[in-house]
Amino acid sequence: MNAPIITERRLAELLEREREQGRTIAFANGAFDVLHVGHVRYLQAAAGVADVLVVAVNSDQSVRMLKGEGRPVVPQDERAEMVSAIRGVSYVTIFEEKSPARLLESLRPDFHCKGTDYTPESVPEADVVRAYGGRVVIVGDPKDHSTTEILRKLRS
Repeated sequence: MNAPIITERRLAELLEREREQGRTIAFANGAFDVLHVGHVRYLQAAAGVADVLVVAVNSDQSVRMLKGEGRPVVPQDERAEMVSAIRGVSYVTIFEEKSPARLLESLRPDFHCKGTDYTPESVPEADVVRAYGGRVVIVGDPKDHSTTEILRKLRS
């Protein structure tokens, strides 16, 4: 069964219930444009960090701001649906900003999971997470896969 794709407001309500039941919350985010094995490994590793995994998918607009014109290749609703089908994902939401910092501050997950292309010190949102008492965790396999590289190969 796929994880529900829900609004931030509904997600906040559901996470409150999860916390009341004693569950821990992990948070992962990304564009997930042209889903590949690196994405799957990252999200499944993030799912192992806590009882519940929230995945925030960048909106089409925020992907364009981050990656430039021509991106995303796959529309946000389809990207969110694919992410929701990955084993271990509990909830999916779409966010509009370039950074998930505001969403992290609002939802306050116990763990903010980032891929191995980061260190705990280099995660841009680390200060936000630590300020509310959360932890930054690096998960997944080595960064050997890239949507940008896949698109480059397809174009050549």
